[in-house]
Amino acid sequence: MPGSPSNRSRAGGPSHAGNGATHPPTDNVSRVYTELRALIVSGQLPPGARVAERAVVARMGLSRTPVRSALHRLQQEGFVASVGRAGDQRLIVTPLTRGDGHEVFLVVGHLEGLAARQAALLPADRRRKLVQRLRSANKELARAARAKAAPSRLFDLDVAFHEAYVDGVAGPRVVALHQAIKPQCERYARLYINVLLDELATSVHEHDAITSAIAKGDPRAAQRAVETNWHNAANRLASAIEEVGERGIWHIWDAGAPPSKAARGKTT
Repeated sequence: MPGSPSNRSRAGGPSHAGNGATHPPTDNVSRVYTELRALIVSGQLPPGARVAERAVVARMGLSRTPVRSALHRLQQEGFVASVGRAGDQRLIVTPLTRGDGHEVFLVVGHLEGLAARQAALLPADRRRKLVQRLRSANKELARAARAKAAPSRLFDLDVAFHEAYVDGVAGPRVVALHQAIKPQCERYARLYINVLLDELATSVHEHDAITSAIAKGDPRAAQRAVETNWHNAANRLASAIEEVGERGIWHIWDAGAPPSKAARGKTT
């Protein structure tokens, strides 16, 4: 099971002023964005839940301007979505669907594949230290899996493995994209964890293939191993969603769109 994201949060973009226009302070936008994203990723704001601007303003004690900016950013990154017909549109937490989850996992796989490719090209001494870290993290994950450790512990160990070959290795653009999209994986992993954990032994084996390719200094094999790990994880997730159903779809149906086939007969 590829890792859930760390608690890293990206700072908001720079604020600008000109031509008499005023813009919300970056720290306020970032605060709203970070807090709302954390609520969404953790499931405290569940899939399909309405995100009312007025309620966020009251919760944060801020004006509407930074809240709107933060909500716009969350919408751009796929954490919230606009539903309803013209004149009756509202924002909701983006539902968890089979198609969307499959896409998110594959995108992360490609990004981490690029990072692993770069890791395999590191100087020998630095690559050796990285490989030791990867092997240690994966052995601990395997031990925890056999001991049936708590899901949160397994999350942390899986995160440690994947972050080892991304943080401090990948270029700034890959890291920025990775930080934007990876938290969406955690939304799926948290909700479907009980099904995904059944395949953890397979994931540990796939991690070994990633580590071996990096140890050999083979960039193509390292990239392929990571993408294979995520491709298989995407298929495992799709099977899990097929088994227990999508989440948040009824809210979209209420707004005027029919539910997906997987959602029919299931509640959120």
